[in-house]
Amino acid sequence: MKNQITVYTTNTCPYCLMLKNFLNEQGLPFEEINLQNDAGAAQKLIKTTGQLGVPQAEVNGEWVLGFDRNKILELIHK
Repeated sequence: MKNQITVYTTNTCPYCLMLKNFLNEQGLPFEEINLQNDAGAAQKLIKTTGQLGVPQAEVNGEWVLGFDRNKILELIHK
């Protein structure tokens, strides 16, 4: 199964950069949605997860709040 990964970020978040670098190092393609450029996505994120903090990642339909490499790898290999 192909993994579906969407990463929600902002321009000033160091953990967002760490998460994107980690995914790239793992060879995992992802879609990035920058909340500073997309206010609608920010509202959708709050409605969906109840959180606005970044980074958040949706990995194969499940949410990971913050940069949690172990949780991401767990969801990738599920």
